[in-house]
Amino acid sequence: MTFLADESVDFNIVKQLREAGLEIMSIIETTPGIPDKLVLQRANELQTVLITEDKDFGELTYRLKLPNHGIVLRMDGEPLDHKLTQIRQLIAVYGDRLKSSFCVLTGKKNSGDYSIEFITQHLAYVHRSPAPRHR
Repeated sequence: MTFLADESVDFNIVKQLREAGLEIMSIIETTPGIPDKLVLQRANELQTVLITEDKDFGELTYRLKLPNHGIVLRMDGEPLDHKLTQIRQLIAVYGDRLKSSFCVLTGKKNSGDYSIEFITQHLAYVHRSPAPRHR
């Protein structure tokens, strides 16, 4: 599976995901500063899951109904090591389920705990589950 990181994602996360063997492209490396609509369009053209910390992608997806190949929205406010662990676990546990889903990964301030909310566009359901504890 291939991912595209929006420029809102800390580049250290991109580097470490690459080191872990994931194929991940980064807007900050290719076309920094492009509008969110073009980021979403690029992810669609490449058929990649978009990783972002920008809540505007929820509006683009649901209010404006722009197509996407899958979005992982990582809510900010957590230390870098917690974010990285949470994203790695999310990909390891849910993998292909991220395709064509809008997934919100929400950390609990400085605890390492987080929750996952899937909003699958085609089936219109919400799945909430506690994720594995960060240790």
